[in-house]
Amino acid sequence: MVRGRPAGLFVGLCTLDVIQLVDHAPGANEKLTAREQVVAAGGPAANAAVAFAHLGGTATLLTAIGRHPLGVGVTADLRTLGVTVADLAADSPQPPAVSSVLVTASTGERAVASTNATRHRLAPPDDLDALLAACGIVEFDGHHLGLAVAAARAARAAGRTTVFDGGSWKTGTEDLLPLIDVAVCSADFHPPGTHTPTDTLRFLREHGVARSAVSGGADPIAWAAPDAEGTVDVPPVQVADTLGAGDVLHGALAHHLALRSGRPTTQDFVAALNAAAAVASRACASFGTRAWMENQGPG
Repeated sequence: MVRGRPAGLFVGLCTLDVIQLVDHAPGANEKLTAREQVVAAGGPAANAAVAFAHLGGTATLLTAIGRHPLGVGVTADLRTLGVTVADLAADSPQPPAVSSVLVTASTGERAVASTNATRHRLAPPDDLDALLAACGIVEFDGHHLGLAVAAARAARAAGRTTVFDGGSWKTGTEDLLPLIDVAVCSADFHPPGTHTPTDTLRFLREHGVARSAVSGGADPIAWAAPDAEGTVDVPPVQVADTLGAGDVLHGALAHHLALRSGRPTTQDFVAALNAAAAVASRACASFGTRAWMENQGPG
């Protein structure tokens, strides 16, 4: 851990993102010329780690990338942005997962196709204890679930704060939740038998998560804790691109939580949600997953 700076370990998916800004989603057999493109490392855990590092933390990403030339480029991109990469597929010659993303210019809405984490089954690294000792907070995006559960169990034993990014429900997530201190899920995260954010918050509480929230784009973020519940407003912004906004939210949330010692109180949680919502909202004002950092300093 760098003295005076919060340190975080991010466990989950890393992809190569190819992002195209288009006037509309193409129809069958239609070809489009994109207005702009971004090619960068992506994935929920990776983007969260980048945001954490940009805000002044030291970030380590535990993931699978590989030694294919495209994977080498992904790793180099992350290192340029201040993220240390612990690649559990470093010897794999296969290309990394690629996310093909179309962003509609008029609305900022995106469509994504990706293989995600389906190619790899990852075991915890031999130096997991050292990685945990060097950080104060650990964030999981729900991908590479076997690795996530093992790392979360070790993080809980080591007294580290654990944070969960629930983008969508995946089989096996129920094994991870009892090891999580803070969960922030999207409106698309629907555990079995749930239909509304209230249902989801109740499900998370019943499965051992003390403090949780559900985000819904520009709508207020609903949150619940053992001693209170409420909402956090999302600052309004002219939306250019919503891709990665949830990832930025989690990176900023982890950063603000890591600034405090010990497991977060409800006051810590709500303050971090407010700060993270402001950062994520700014990220939606520009195209791609990197421009917000160029336009906005770490503060």
